[in-house]
Amino acid sequence: MASDLNLWLSKKTSVFGLEVWELIGLIVGMFIIVILVVVSICLSSRKKSKRVKGMLPLGQMLSVTEDIKEIRVDQSSGNNHPQNGAFMSLCDTFSDKESEKVFTQAKNGDNSSRSGSFVHVEKDAGGSQSGEESGEKSLYRSSSHPITAPSPLSGLPEFSQLGWGHWFTLRDLEVATNRFSKENIIGEGGYGVVYRGQLVNGNPVAVKKLLNNLGQAEKEFRVEVEAIGHVRHKNLVRLLGYCIEGTHRLLIYEYVNNGNLDQWLHGAMRQYGFLTWDARIKILLGTAKALAYLHEAIEPKVVHRDIKSSNILIDDDFNAKISDFGLAKLLGAGKSHITTRVMGTFGYVAPEYANSGLLNEKSDVYSFGVLLLEAITGRDPVDYSRPAAEVNLVDWLKMMVGNRHAEEVVDPNIETRPSTSSLKRALLTALRCVDPCSEKRPTMSQVVRMLESEEYPVPREVTEMWDIVRHEFGLLDDCGIQIADLSLDEPELEAIVFNVDDQEGGDGS
Repeated sequence: MASDLNLWLSKKTSVFGLEVWELIGLIVGMFIIVILVVVSICLSSRKKSKRVKGMLPLGQMLSVTEDIKEIRVDQSSGNNHPQNGAFMSLCDTFSDKESEKVFTQAKNGDNSSRSGSFVHVEKDAGGSQSGEESGEKSLYRSSSHPITAPSPLSGLPEFSQLGWGHWFTLRDLEVATNRFSKENIIGEGGYGVVYRGQLVNGNPVAVKKLLNNLGQAEKEFRVEVEAIGHVRHKNLVRLLGYCIEGTHRLLIYEYVNNGNLDQWLHGAMRQYGFLTWDARIKILLGTAKALAYLHEAIEPKVVHRDIKSSNILIDDDFNAKISDFGLAKLLGAGKSHITTRVMGTFGYVAPEYANSGLLNEKSDVYSFGVLLLEAITGRDPVDYSRPAAEVNLVDWLKMMVGNRHAEEVVDPNIETRPSTSSLKRALLTALRCVDPCSEKRPTMSQVVRMLESEEYPVPREVTEMWDIVRHEFGLLDDCGIQIADLSLDEPELEAIVFNVDDQEGGDGS
């Protein structure tokens, strides 16, 4: 039998005259080569995938938070904004005016200033002020500045594997913050401590060290990186980098050194003077532009969920920068709402979100409306030191409007009162934002247009705007149906609400 097998293997074949055993060996060799090529391709693709996703160790990849259940409530209403291809760039849509007049008033002759570029007070040899009266100093400046400033990371090696930012080591940040010295603490919260640091290239940064409470540090780390890691807007605090070592989770931001809106309205920054009306509107307008960008210009849209005065940082030129995205949620295309555990700050939370946990961008709009009222009045959203009828800012303001005392709500610390038209523009915009019905609230891009408009109300929004005023006077029910036979036009309603004629009031223009 062996001789028969040898004889068969020795037979010539029609393939190039090769013997059977040679042909079998050739086929086996080719099969092995094919297997090796396939294995090599698989290994190569896996290495490439690891390079893209290699930021988090042990497979801790960033993903949308799993505890969110998405509910499709009204797809058509949730997608009214145009897609990216049709959406105008924010540089064009929300461009600043060629110049703005912004000024702040020193208190009791205090000539010190937190920002020399904002309020510049000079003294002559005798110690007297030069320029305008001792109570105030004005600055005219151009506001045609770029969206992004030079990166504080210039001069450092960029080796982040996410394609943005810098991957810092714990040692880098210990050196930058002097081993996280208490003297460098600039903020504390429920989820971590913020330190001022200085990088080896000399640039200042803010280092947020997250507290690892029951995994909260890991969750907030993922949320902030997801929400603003790739986002760039001049009115958003820029996330520069991150650190992951062991259980440590740290986030590194650009350093904004002029306090926050809460400190300027209610806290320590008031020692440098009170914000003027123009300064407040500039800060609020910048905040509105940033929210419009988050809600309407990127996909998935970002719902901040914790808009409040202490999260609005202010730079040396008194531009607003929204910070603290630890509670942010992402809202994907085609989803009008998500439902999640109610989080936020008491007084700023939208009623429908507080009652049901249903969240979308209109919740941020409500919070912005409260923020706008806070800036107008100088009052906290909830203040238990006041009489019962004045504890809640929104309810008190509606009561004042209903009693025809709208002109009395302006912060008394503003020495130069706003013009009547400017006050109307701000108050009626705020009233629209805090409408109890979320569907009636404007989008943030509409809010930007209303705040920027020289002629107010904006023509296409006149009817909706004054419907809110009529509702406050009980002329409309909750469904918008007229329940009283009072045919007042807009000028008559203005006279009722503001108790003035249509002439410009106050010292402002």
